[in-house]
Amino acid sequence: MRSELHHCILRLIVLLFAAPLGHTGESANPNPHEYRLRFYNTHTNERIDVVYRRGETYLPKALGELDRYLRDVRSGEAHHFDPHLFDLLYDLTASLHDIGGEIEVICGYRTPETNEFLRSRSAHSGVALHSLHMVAEAIDIRLSGVATSAVRDAALSLHRGGVGYYHDSNFVHVDVGPVRRW
Repeated sequence: MRSELHHCILRLIVLLFAAPLGHTGESANPNPHEYRLRFYNTHTNERIDVVYRRGETYLPKALGELDRYLRDVRSGEAHHFDPHLFDLLYDLTASLHDIGGEIEVICGYRTPETNEFLRSRSAHSGVALHSLHMVAEAIDIRLSGVATSAVRDAALSLHRGGVGYYHDSNFVHVDVGPVRRW
């Protein structure tokens, strides 16, 4: 009986000291939510299906894969994307009840040279001089089977950055810059 009491006290002491360190004997969350994105690049015909975040933890290897995937298609140069853009895309697809649906990428990262080339060829000057594509904080997309006007409206309702609607070209620009629209 006495050794049983000592065993209980010892266990209680261990639990009390372990709790502040985050070790309570129970796992905090053995199956954290996975954030998955699927892309199809309309210029390279490449596809990627990647879990980029688990719970609150971004996965560096997956982010690197996305950086390479969303490279400038003209130069091949990659840039580190703001992971909040991926969260925005995840939430955008969720708001459209299209989690796991394939996102068609029209444009990801752009080098300053590519941006200037596109600006010089754009009849309507739809390419911004200081485009957030050049700092990997913007992406031009469409969703298979979802009207671009619906994608625009869903993106606007999130109030999480810029939203550009290009009806004639059939895509929507989203970014994690200031909230604005065009």
